[in-house]
Amino acid sequence: MSDFDMMDLPAKLVARLTEMGLKDPTPIQKQAIPHALNGRDVMGLAQTGTGKTAAFGVPIVAQMMALEGRPAPKSVRGLVLAPTRELATQISVNLRAFAEGTPIKVAMVVGGQSINNQIKRLERGVDLLVATPGRLLDLMDRRAVRLNEAVFLVLDEADQMLDMGFIHDLRKIASVIPKERQTMLFSATMPKQMNELAQSYLRSPIRVEVSPPGKAADKVTQEVHFIAKSEKPALLIEMLDKHREERALVFGRTKHGSEKLMKNLVKAGYAAGSIHGNKSQGQRDRAIAAFKSGEIKVLVATDVAARGLDIPDVKHVYNFDLPNVPDNYVHRIGRTARAGKDGAAIAFCAPDEMGELKAIQKTMGVSIPVGSGRPWEGADIPEGTKPKGRGRGRGGRPQGGGNGGGGQPAQGQKPGGGRNRRRGGKPGGGGQRAA
Repeated sequence: MSDFDMMDLPAKLVARLTEMGLKDPTPIQKQAIPHALNGRDVMGLAQTGTGKTAAFGVPIVAQMMALEGRPAPKSVRGLVLAPTRELATQISVNLRAFAEGTPIKVAMVVGGQSINNQIKRLERGVDLLVATPGRLLDLMDRRAVRLNEAVFLVLDEADQMLDMGFIHDLRKIASVIPKERQTMLFSATMPKQMNELAQSYLRSPIRVEVSPPGKAADKVTQEVHFIAKSEKPALLIEMLDKHREERALVFGRTKHGSEKLMKNLVKAGYAAGSIHGNKSQGQRDRAIAAFKSGEIKVLVATDVAARGLDIPDVKHVYNFDLPNVPDNYVHRIGRTARAGKDGAAIAFCAPDEMGELKAIQKTMGVSIPVGSGRPWEGADIPEGTKPKGRGRGRGGRPQGGGNGGGGQPAQGQKPGGGRNRRRGGKPGGGGQRAA
């Protein structure tokens, strides 16, 4: 007998969860599901990869199984809002799996797909609708969907919806949903605006929290490498070469830069793909499917993929460029060490990214161990932690001579630079950091 049996769930649903291999609920599920089954509003705080979708999906499906009749034309009984297409897709896949074998109909509406097909799909009404806010408003403007019968509302990854400027869209949507409803809000971080959002949408919510906001998963090992921007591609290839058969997710900052990096990796002989805002939804879906199947081993992405990717076997996450928003670092590295597995998060830090690194460490309340190189300027290093590399000296300050030149060469390095010059510094020991 699994713990799900003890939660007063329908036997048919428990059997379905068992078929899916879900026997032991995760901590967030143990805390949230009983309260949700009792009709309470829930505010859940947990990092990505902890099973938040089941934490709200299982109790909603359980309650919907007890509802009579069918939804009215163009109406929905439950609404799940997500900030990105990728996350909406992942949620809808899971909800359909939970509801398999029941009359419950799950639909998804997101941008980048035919709105006419979505209008047609909604004509008969659906039980559970997963949507991105922008596309849902488009459909509401066309009177293709009605929310006046919705009795369940879920805001998933609510902090990212705030980051992406969806607050006004959320207010418009919530204004047409009945006040007599059950609302659940889930988030990996807790920005200041979240309290305002919670007060606006939730009624006396139960707060469940399985890890402090901004904390990485326990089984993620982290390290940072101080290195000049121009040297990053070579270091990435060097590190990827050590685990060619394992999946790696590489995060870049810009669409153009991520695409260029992916093409360079392909030229270097890696099976690589990319997803970013310049890719069509079809291209993004195909790249993710190829990554999941193992057809490609390296996926280069912008923050569009920081949430919504649920691929248990991603062993390595590379922050090729550090994110501008500190919380996004937590979401990025949450793509590894999922479902209790181990994972590694490797960050590259160029001189102009020291501000981002400091902000990340402040948000997380930790100092990330140094993998190689030396901090460009005043970064915190954990007590007792020494940079790795033994003389390779990627990044950081030149040894010895300060700003005036004449510094001592790194171990094994000949004066004047050459092949073994310090990464991140100019050859010749001139004491100047690379820009």
